[in-house]
Amino acid sequence: MKDITTIGIDLAKNVFQLHGVDSVGKVVLKKRLTRNKFLLFFVNLKPCLIGIEACCGSHFWARELEKLGHEVRQMPPQYVKPYVKTNKNDANDAEAVCEAVTRPNMRFVPIKSEEQLNLQALHRIRERLVRGRTSVVNQARGLLLESGISIPQGVRSIRKMLPEIVEDLDNRLTLLERDFFSDLYTDLCDLDEKIEKYESRLHQLCKQSKECQKLLTIPGIGLLTATALVSIVGDPSVFKNGRQFASWLGLTPRQHSSGGKDRLMGISKRGNCYARKLLVHGARSVVYRCQGKIDSRNRWVADIVARRGTMKAVVAQANKTARIVWAVLTKDEEFYQAA
Repeated sequence: MKDITTIGIDLAKNVFQLHGVDSVGKVVLKKRLTRNKFLLFFVNLKPCLIGIEACCGSHFWARELEKLGHEVRQMPPQYVKPYVKTNKNDANDAEAVCEAVTRPNMRFVPIKSEEQLNLQALHRIRERLVRGRTSVVNQARGLLLESGISIPQGVRSIRKMLPEIVEDLDNRLTLLERDFFSDLYTDLCDLDEKIEKYESRLHQLCKQSKECQKLLTIPGIGLLTATALVSIVGDPSVFKNGRQFASWLGLTPRQHSSGGKDRLMGISKRGNCYARKLLVHGARSVVYRCQGKIDSRNRWVADIVARRGTMKAVVAQANKTARIVWAVLTKDEEFYQAA
């Protein structure tokens, strides 16, 4: 086989399309492989640069290919799409990946370790359970309204009042209604127990992680945000500076500039929406507690609230928190707040 310097791979569940070029860019490989023959092909291949799109399963294959001595780079699919020629098919996709991975200004996705993916999985399962609990609470409140009973919003109100409503014989609920409200309360208790179990696991992993412990020293960063950022970011050195990290999280303004006129719009909301949501929630707690404090950080937040409003101050604080996170992870030291 001729010397191959770069390979683009179009990943799939069972069939993988390869496109390889030599040092001068000449196409020397076009091959389709099944799943059980994929790694066997690369075992017998000289180490080369391999490009893949970041997708489900890409981190696993990237780690396996790196074990064989290859250099693997992952790219966001939206950055690869402009390189697809004419019609979209597996061969053209693999060729586009091969072309995109050699671009000097291409942005790459860090390869996550198994520990990071496990931590991320805990967050995703917990988030699904929380959504399910919210669904149960909303359904219970809606059905109670149909029965002429109104209770305050929030899961605490349902936990406290639903058993009392089921047991109250003077509220004219039918036996069928008492039966399914009892089932809803049982579902709520089950979800509470599962959520508590996953939060306990996250708490244990947070205690064992030095990075998480350093992030907890930052105002507005709690258990969920610290563990989520560690699972998502991985190697912070891939970002040139804190601003690039905040931009990666979608916390910087979008631009629609032309003719030398700069026009800044709302935040881009790119990147990981879960991490951005946690940072914004944490920033909101910082903003709400800034009044009456005289240190430089809280004076800065209070000034933005007075000039631009609370919500813009929240996003500005989230942006600053993201930059501090990058600095803490990069310098490997705890956050220190100047007076």
